[in-house]
Amino acid sequence: MATIVEVSGLEVTGRDDSGRTSALVSDVSFSIDEGEVLALIGESGSGKSTIALALMGYARPGCTVSAGEIRVAGRRLAELDRAGRQRLRGHSIAYVAQSAAAAFNPSRRIIAQVIEPTVIHRTMGDAEARAKAVDLFRALALPDPETIGERFPHQVSGGQLQRLMLAMALMTDPAVVILDEPTTALDVTTQIEVLEAFKVAVRERGTTALYISHDLAVVAQMADRIVVLRKGRVQETGRTAALLASPQHAYTRSLLDAVEPARGVCAGARDETDRGVSVPLLAVSGVSAGYGPLGADGQPAIPVLRDVDLIIGSGSSVGVIGESGSGKSTLARVIAGLLPPVTGTVDFDGKPLGRTVGERSRQELRDIQIVFQMADTALNPAHTVERILARPLTLYEGLDAAARKARVGELLDMVRLPRELAGRLPSELSGGQKQRVNLARAFAARPRLILCDEVTSGLDTVVAAAILELLAELRRELGLAYLFISHDLSTVRAVCDEIAIFYAGSRVELASQAALRLPPLHPYAALLLGSIPELRIGWLDEVAVHRPIAPAAQATGGASRVGCAFFGRCAVSRPGLCEAVRPPHRRLSTGAEIVCHLSESELIEMTVDRTRPGGRAVAGAS
Repeated sequence: MATIVEVSGLEVTGRDDSGRTSALVSDVSFSIDEGEVLALIGESGSGKSTIALALMGYARPGCTVSAGEIRVAGRRLAELDRAGRQRLRGHSIAYVAQSAAAAFNPSRRIIAQVIEPTVIHRTMGDAEARAKAVDLFRALALPDPETIGERFPHQVSGGQLQRLMLAMALMTDPAVVILDEPTTALDVTTQIEVLEAFKVAVRERGTTALYISHDLAVVAQMADRIVVLRKGRVQETGRTAALLASPQHAYTRSLLDAVEPARGVCAGARDETDRGVSVPLLAVSGVSAGYGPLGADGQPAIPVLRDVDLIIGSGSSVGVIGESGSGKSTLARVIAGLLPPVTGTVDFDGKPLGRTVGERSRQELRDIQIVFQMADTALNPAHTVERILARPLTLYEGLDAAARKARVGELLDMVRLPRELAGRLPSELSGGQKQRVNLARAFAARPRLILCDEVTSGLDTVVAAAILELLAELRRELGLAYLFISHDLSTVRAVCDEIAIFYAGSRVELASQAALRLPPLHPYAALLLGSIPELRIGWLDEVAVHRPIAPAAQATGGASRVGCAFFGRCAVSRPGLCEAVRPPHRRLSTGAEIVCHLSESELIEMTVDRTRPGGRAVAGAS
């Protein structure tokens, strides 16, 4: 079998603003045979993307390939001039980025962008390229393959756009395809569809691929071999099955340990103000909300939340889970006063909160703080860490310069960051460090409730586990309550006392973390559970989706719908009832509350193996 990629003794160095040079990648060697999928895995800063760029003859500004050799399809990259490297990219070696939404041009139709590599490299005519694109769309299980290319990028879902990017990469039949975290930003139900489409396309076409990820459970489904990286150096290399079963390096074992957080990591002493006892810390009652002007029916142009109830006790941690478009972040915005509800109320400590930030007192503002998903956009890039943390100290406590400086140091200690970072800009911090600063800014207000909106979704498993552990420690030390929003059910199930599952703007299930592990479940909860990748080879083949699943956005319908929003995707739905009549609330013997027409006994009868998320009757899987 021919070797397609050979990397020997690769070293990439970088120069910082002060002129100092350091090695980003050191003495990295590996090879990829024809038709093989090799995974590079490691936490942020391990050199994965730097190596991928080097394979394409790229280096980031200030960086240089200073040693080693790279061969792709028999050609030595060091011998190619600029024009030669340009001929290589998109023809012999193709790249699939993490965010297809950012990679596609929003002003051009999809088909024109997908066939562009054939135009640039002059590999075929327009008609032949369009026909090949349609064949790829069909192979990647895209809906309406003959016409989807005529849409614009914003007119397709995130999972569809990711598959369209793979189609673009395969247009020139490249010798090797680089897949750089292609499913990291996707919901689990969307991820499983994309992974299956990717795997089928790679297998059927005999594609050679380099798969970059920090998710070992995903890599276990995709890769033949794995290279484990840390701080730019290879820690371990091996066949996927052998490496997962018997890792030799301590760092590899730490990655495996971080795949699923320890259950109850955020468990803490809970106040007796829990559900049904005394006055809860936060009570959301009958809230509906959305975006755009109100219509004649009093509903917003884009309805999102529909009649939502939620209670958070003092010192408790409540998770909110659901796909993109389910209303999770909208709920956080309503609670924070960033979006006024159309109907319903939000009470804090037994008193109604103002509908907007402007209607709330300074004390109410400091009591509820929100931590956004992307620290990169949440932190002012022109301000130092000290200035970022000092702002809430000035606003809420009126501290003088000396007191602010001392408190900034305490906050950095609190989030386990060295005090020397106070003078740095966000661009000089790692992803995990920026998220800790994001948290420290929320803690600066001394809140009682923190809204964590996808705070670990953009982080690798090791860094995410450290952030979760930090939240657990601070919850115990400070008696904080959390609303933890995520699309990662395994994380939420491990770190929260209770989990609220949202679908299309409605809460369909509310359960303790223990109850969520027992049958029966709401059919949508079962679908989510069955879509979480497991750390074993062959899992993806076992859970192959047998019928297309409509994106949540297509099923929403907001406050205008009549029946159950999940009807079109439910494997156990009852036509004539589920789509026509609003489902009732039910309390199960496990203590969970669901919104469903089916009784507990009916759900139990329909319980089958949860490893068929797209199949029939998955409603009660454990």
